[in-house]
Amino acid sequence: MRELREVYFVDGVRTAFGRAGSSGIFWRTRADDMAVKLVRELLRRNESLPPDRIDDVVFAATAQVGDQGLTLGRDVGLLAGLPHTVPGFAVDRMCAGALTAITSGAGEIAMGAADVVLAGGVEHMGRHPMLEDVEYNPRFAAERLIDPAAATMGQTAENLHDRFPQLTKDDADAYAVRSHHRLGEAWQNGVMRETVVSMAVHTDDGWRDADRDEFLRPDTSVEAIRELPTPFRPGGRVTAGNSAGLTDGATVSLLASERAAEEHALEPRLRLLAYAFAGVEPELMGLGPVPATKKALAQAGLTIDQIDAIELNEPFAVQVLSWCDGMGVSPDDERVNPYGGAIACGHPLAATGVRLVAQLGHAMRERPSARYGLTTLCVGMGMGAALLWERP
Repeated sequence: MRELREVYFVDGVRTAFGRAGSSGIFWRTRADDMAVKLVRELLRRNESLPPDRIDDVVFAATAQVGDQGLTLGRDVGLLAGLPHTVPGFAVDRMCAGALTAITSGAGEIAMGAADVVLAGGVEHMGRHPMLEDVEYNPRFAAERLIDPAAATMGQTAENLHDRFPQLTKDDADAYAVRSHHRLGEAWQNGVMRETVVSMAVHTDDGWRDADRDEFLRPDTSVEAIRELPTPFRPGGRVTAGNSAGLTDGATVSLLASERAAEEHALEPRLRLLAYAFAGVEPELMGLGPVPATKKALAQAGLTIDQIDAIELNEPFAVQVLSWCDGMGVSPDDERVNPYGGAIACGHPLAATGVRLVAQLGHAMRERPSARYGLTTLCVGMGMGAALLWERP
């Protein structure tokens, strides 16, 4: 019987995350060009790896149209100058796109079909707003297959507050402020410089470097966001202050087998231990990481108390609070998002997953005693994703 091979995360990079729309830094930049920049940088950082030894390129996008359409992995590989012999493909699992790109590439490596895979995601939400050109099947509404609220992410966040009244707006605002403070510290102490790639972009004011997350407000206070409007319902609890902004950005990671890592002098940061995807009620989309995390932990025979570092996406603060509540983890736990998260830097949908893994790799390295790590996020239409990692 064939034995599965180990899969290692070697490196991961991202662009700065820009504000979506005409005022954002990437407004005049193509989505695929953002991804191309990262592939070239990843190869520069890992120069011992010959480009022709890359076996596949997997890229995710939620809106697979326009400049992030085609078969994105192949498109980006060719534009980045990889040999024509290197194939590529695209995947879509909305917010879990990049994590699904990783698990897709990991499957190839585990089965022996590949030794080296590039996996990432890109989302230009300015060029391709969420739900633009999306046509829901009328049966969803006519047959009441899903609650209409499932189509609006902010509504699903309000639904979490309804379902779990102990998760208050005050708690959500406090968590959001902490995210900004932590990411501000991470930029100040150099953590972000390890993964964020500066990119020259053309703007209305000429050429400039996109080298810092545009949504970051390290001086944010609870008082500053407490009275912001609640756009998803009158008197609601979800605001722009306790949510991630609409964002443009790209990410890419380098995955390798143990044999390839040794042959090309690559230094693995993480070993993929287990992963799981799960479904929940679509109108309670933010609950998805809870069952996904539990499934992944069960696969690995671990408990949440054994996890030393956790990177949890932050589309809404209440979603983080609901995961913490469901897993018995305090939102103040130092294991959770030590460098801040999407509330502070933004959430370019399909790109976010690699950001989580790259930050986890840094957190594991900074804590020599850490052995196990978790990356997890919720997914539109009621899903969750969770990947467990181990220090090599």
